[in-house]
Amino acid sequence: MPRLQKYLAECGIASRRAAERLIAAGRVTVNGGAAVIAQDVTPGTDTVCVDGRLVRPNDKVYVVLNKPEGTVTTAKDTHGRPTVLDCLKGVRARVFPVGRLDMDVEGVLLLTNDGELAYRLTHPRFEVEKVYLAWVHGCMKPETALLLEKGVRLDDGLSAPARAVILSAGQETTLLRLHLHEGRKREVKRMCAAVGYPVKTLHRVAFGNIQDKGLRPGEWRYLSEREIEGLRALVRL
Repeated sequence: MPRLQKYLAECGIASRRAAERLIAAGRVTVNGGAAVIAQDVTPGTDTVCVDGRLVRPNDKVYVVLNKPEGTVTTAKDTHGRPTVLDCLKGVRARVFPVGRLDMDVEGVLLLTNDGELAYRLTHPRFEVEKVYLAWVHGCMKPETALLLEKGVRLDDGLSAPARAVILSAGQETTLLRLHLHEGRKREVKRMCAAVGYPVKTLHRVAFGNIQDKGLRPGEWRYLSEREIEGLRALVRL
């Protein structure tokens, strides 16, 4: 029997952490009674409701979006800004973003209603690699890239070792490819700023085995079965 928050995530209601918040807020019932975090449920036998609406298992849907600059990574925005869900015209199910990209960052964003996969892909324990192309101010030297690889001191601690490759370096701008497995807020920008090379433009080109090749900003596609299997293998599902 799955735990309630896991079941809600598997049904596409919310991520596992967000499902725990729904339960704690008293918005979830099981067989008519108030639910508690970590209680077990039996699918097909127990009646689970959120805000009075019956929860039913969803078919799993997996999407990759080339997130355009100027969109926020959320389902709704209180300031009326365009969200990543506004880009997903034609998607046949309610999906939610796997992790976040800043409003001014483009590139690979996964969206799904598979809560367990989303939870594992963003959990630090699984160290799923993300690859970025960063255009930074200044002409970066190889010894600076080495500092990024060893880890730099940030306000929330030392960054994990990353792979940093200088692709081109001019007098005013350097193009850098960074491979990270952490998911701290604004980490790439903070790392580059910490070594004296603030980011001008940032594009995520890969999340695990998923890339955005062939997708223009704002375009999306469903993942192939092979891609889905690859993601699940990364997080041992």
